[in-house]
Amino acid sequence: MNTLALGPQWLDPDYLIATFGLIGVLVIVFAESGLLIGFFLPGDALLFTTGLLVTTNKLDQPLALVCFLIVLAAVIGDQVGYLFGRKVGPSLFKRPDSRLFKQENVEKAHDFFEKYGPKSLILARFVPIVRTFTPIIAGVSRMNYRSFITFNVVGGVLWGAGVTLLGALLGNVDFVHKHIELILIAIVLVSVVPIAIEFLRARGKGKKEGSAPGAPDTHGGGAPAEPSRRGRHAKR
Repeated sequence: MNTLALGPQWLDPDYLIATFGLIGVLVIVFAESGLLIGFFLPGDALLFTTGLLVTTNKLDQPLALVCFLIVLAAVIGDQVGYLFGRKVGPSLFKRPDSRLFKQENVEKAHDFFEKYGPKSLILARFVPIVRTFTPIIAGVSRMNYRSFITFNVVGGVLWGAGVTLLGALLGNVDFVHKHIELILIAIVLVSVVPIAIEFLRARGKGKKEGSAPGAPDTHGGGAPAEPSRRGRHAKR
């Protein structure tokens, strides 16, 4: 099965699985779930392709074992991200941008966590980039550990096992085999939709607030701006 690479060859799910096997899948799931360097990895497409390859016997492991190991890697990845966030604390917000780290990614995850609270650990699993930084933000915020574990496990099962089983289920459909590259593109597009919606909402809200009569002057000598949410996190 040849899939259409959605970027460099080393980010193509089919290439990654063929080269590194199940171990490679687990490492990528772990990295994308909680390591700062894992935000660019193809999580959703990789899990879908893994399930499809198991169904077609091109990945020689039982589906139940594959799902269990993927969930385990996802849960441990979030755990590492949480502990990292607790350790670095607010200093994460002061870290300068680099080729692999962008402050805007931290801000997106921060806003996502502020909006959805603990359940963001479940929702973020299905949003690229945000899923990598959300457990770290949970650690920075010193979220109750018992609650974190609960939502971490639930999210890991729904995402890790869910997307993999979806690939396995659709692996028996001829249309999927004939148009696998289109399916992977659709998965990527669907996973990006939440980010696009949030961006448009934030942009529209910003325009409304900026044009509202009596809006405070943040550039001149008006009242001082309200402390940012980032600052409130730093005090927690």
